[in-house]
Amino acid sequence: MSRFFAGGSDSDSDSSSDSEPVIRQQVAQFTFSDEEEDVKRVVRSKKEKRYEDLSNIIKSIRNHKKIKDMSSVLTSFEEFMRAYTKALPVVMKEENGVTPRIVVRALAELEDFVNESWDDKESRKNLSKNNNKALGTLRQKFRKYIKDFESDMKRFRAAPEDFAEEEEDDEREDEKGSDEEEEKIVVQVEPKAVSFKKEPEKAKPVKPVADSDSSDWGSDSDSDSTSSDEDAKYTSIRDRFLKKPEKGTEEIASAPSGVSGDDAFKKEKKKKTGEALSKKKKPKQDEMFDENEEEEEGWKVVNGTRSGASEQPKMFAKDAEIDTKLVVNKLNEVMAARGKKRTDRKMQIEFLRELRTVAETNNLGPAVAVKIRFNIVSAIFDYNPKVSGAMKLEHWSKLLEEIQELLKLLLAHEDVHLSESILDEYEEYDTAPFKIRGCMLTAVERLDDEFTKLLKECDPHSNEYVDRLKDEVPVTNIIEQVVTYVERLGNEMEICRIYLRKIDHLYYKFDPDVLKKRKGQLPANTITSVEEMDKLCRYIYAKDQTDRLRTRAILSHIFHHALHDNWFQARDLVLMSHLQETIHHSDPATQILYNRMMANLGLCAFRHGNIKDAHLCLVDLMMTGKPKELLAQGLVPQRQHERSLEQEKIEKQRQMPFHMHINLELLECVYLVSAMLLEIPYMAAHEFDARRRMISKTFYQQLRSSERQSLVGPPESMREHVVAAAKAMRHGDWNACANFIVNKKMNVKVWDLFYEANRVREMMIKFIKEESLRTYLFTYSNVFASISVPHLADMFKLPKSKVHSLISKMIINEELMASLDDPTETIVMHRSEPSRLQALSMQLADKVTNLVDANERIFEMKQGNFFQRGGNQGYNRDRQNYRNQNQNQNWNNNRRQDNRNRGNRGNQNRGEGREQREHHRDHHRDQREHREHQNREFREQREQMRNVEYQNKAE
Repeated sequence: MSRFFAGGSDSDSDSSSDSEPVIRQQVAQFTFSDEEEDVKRVVRSKKEKRYEDLSNIIKSIRNHKKIKDMSSVLTSFEEFMRAYTKALPVVMKEENGVTPRIVVRALAELEDFVNESWDDKESRKNLSKNNNKALGTLRQKFRKYIKDFESDMKRFRAAPEDFAEEEEDDEREDEKGSDEEEEKIVVQVEPKAVSFKKEPEKAKPVKPVADSDSSDWGSDSDSDSTSSDEDAKYTSIRDRFLKKPEKGTEEIASAPSGVSGDDAFKKEKKKKTGEALSKKKKPKQDEMFDENEEEEEGWKVVNGTRSGASEQPKMFAKDAEIDTKLVVNKLNEVMAARGKKRTDRKMQIEFLRELRTVAETNNLGPAVAVKIRFNIVSAIFDYNPKVSGAMKLEHWSKLLEEIQELLKLLLAHEDVHLSESILDEYEEYDTAPFKIRGCMLTAVERLDDEFTKLLKECDPHSNEYVDRLKDEVPVTNIIEQVVTYVERLGNEMEICRIYLRKIDHLYYKFDPDVLKKRKGQLPANTITSVEEMDKLCRYIYAKDQTDRLRTRAILSHIFHHALHDNWFQARDLVLMSHLQETIHHSDPATQILYNRMMANLGLCAFRHGNIKDAHLCLVDLMMTGKPKELLAQGLVPQRQHERSLEQEKIEKQRQMPFHMHINLELLECVYLVSAMLLEIPYMAAHEFDARRRMISKTFYQQLRSSERQSLVGPPESMREHVVAAAKAMRHGDWNACANFIVNKKMNVKVWDLFYEANRVREMMIKFIKEESLRTYLFTYSNVFASISVPHLADMFKLPKSKVHSLISKMIINEELMASLDDPTETIVMHRSEPSRLQALSMQLADKVTNLVDANERIFEMKQGNFFQRGGNQGYNRDRQNYRNQNQNQNWNNNRRQDNRNRGNRGNQNRGEGREQREHHRDHHRDQREHREHQNREFREQREQMRNVEYQNKAE
């Protein structure tokens, strides 16, 4: 019989008699039903209700996400929006408007889930129709809803650990219900193997309590006497339902008489809660040994609050003999955990360093030391799980130290061969020559890439960037040491790879010794960067088997030549390599290097005074309007479409470090000045040419937009200075043009960035004078009958020989119809261009003639379509007969004849139309010849009158 009925226990034997008398124990004064004991009514605040609703919805969203039930996720998200709207007053009152952490974290997780599901096109194809539709609706609603939480999302992305949620309720209850004040952890003294996996913490043992929630009240071991004894303990209802103190009963009992038992129990509970919270804040200790080995001897009790740093694991037994084989086996055992899911990478690095110390202590030879250090380098690289992100600074400094020590060992011991071609089973550590599997070149290449990532992560305008840039000195020293090591091995492919790494750190740096040696200020045997680049690149040209290394070497070589004003060498390399024809097939990094090379080549051509070549080099970059992106110096917002997150991430990885940037304002200024020196004389020479072409579209647009403005103030920006200088040049005012181009503001912004800036400024002023003279002659040649050469030389501050040379070139190229009279030093104009009114009249006459021809053709086409409605029968047969019969008749007669002969009207009309077009062409040709004859006579008369006037003046 159950104790529910008679107070008996289930342990009674089946043979016991039902008629046996039952002794009932005395119960308390009041009894309660089972419902009243099981159900405990709790009064909750509004805040608790709202937050509980939110947490329940968030849990359901997480559960639906696990099975990718998009419809349920959408429904739960809509419930979440409604629940949070209801909770807003509570948030504003209780949290001062700060969004709860659980809400921010849930939104961030949902955003990642939606983005991943949307980007995964293969998984989307496998979704059902309803789930696919729900995913699209969820994405739209979420993107609209998340706009109100942008600041909270940014804070979460910056520091996700600040939004970590609390542990589960059951874990907190276990901690609160724990009886132990100090945990005891047993650790094996001599383990056989080392484990680097983080073991989950075991549940803490909880002592069974009779009246606690976790007690097994239905146990068979309970007896009637026990339950009756417990009932007899309570003297009142209050004592019956008070929770018993689990621990520290003695302390409560020994409390002062003035302190009640309840107060002592509360203090004890508060003390336990504080201890539990302090334990939560401490980091979880990594388990260093396998817990499966339970049968070994030598266990000892260790304080549970120890730190991992204070006690390191013992790798070998105390009496073990440390030799090469044992250390290598332990090393292989440690590295076997590399890359596994729960491997503690930090502890792995520490363990490898301890192993290195053991090897050095026992003097196991250079081969073991090289092997351990190389594995330490690999472990430091593996510590950063993100491929696109940079490693931490403390690991970067340790990495530099380890690689430097490793290279010292390799260079000091020539009998140690570290190669990727050596297999693991053929490694040799005991006898020379030592053979170890590994690739030093790959490690250095990854080191160089990590250095570039570190520079990209820093703010280029801060001191941190300068501090990181100082690390380039040890990086280049490491590359130099690897060059020595690889040259000793003699592998041509590896030599080409390390040479290219050295070139990448050398090609963009300006060496003033190159120009000093060119001027004879340094000895002839001084080795400059140009000679070093030439040696490295020539080796790659000869030995490289891949097109990519050779292409990058050529581009870097051209860049370095252009940087040091070796214009002809750089130009010849570009023309001989034909890179401009094949560069669009290269990878993006090589195309970026090509764009940088062309930009620097254009600057070199400008410094040498080759204005046309400078314009040709820069026009492809500047015409696109986005040189910043083409040179990988930043991202420009796109108007047509937005970049995806993946695309933006890839483009950011391609960006160049700040210290390698080319000044974009200098580049644009050089391009605009070159375009001005070419475009303004061309515009003056072809002012009345309706079919003239634009040399530079960008410059032409800048000039036209300035001319459209009703009010133009003094120039402020670089573009405005160039446009103002172009307007002055159009009038032949070279002095104003030079002042706009070369002034204090432009010097600070642009021209002082050049090496030997004074020479560049003098060169520009000289070109401005020459092009202003040409523009002046083109513009005002129809005004003068003759011009004095000395007067022009004085006006433009040029030597007479230079003026004479410029005018002679213009006459030879038939740009200026004139002749030079050497005795009188004058320019005699043989032919003057028509005035503006005459030129416009001739253009109008040509356009009207073209319009008449077009109208006639349209009219003939319409009439031909009307007459061809009856068909084309007999076209080839009657065409010649129709021409002979109707050659002298007018169009009306032909029309009446066509009405009588409908079968041939289409053919007849086509023949008549052709004759009329020929007649019109002949007529217009005669008119054009007549006009040209009149113009020729007019010019001859003017020429005769000028000759007479000139003779009269001469007399």
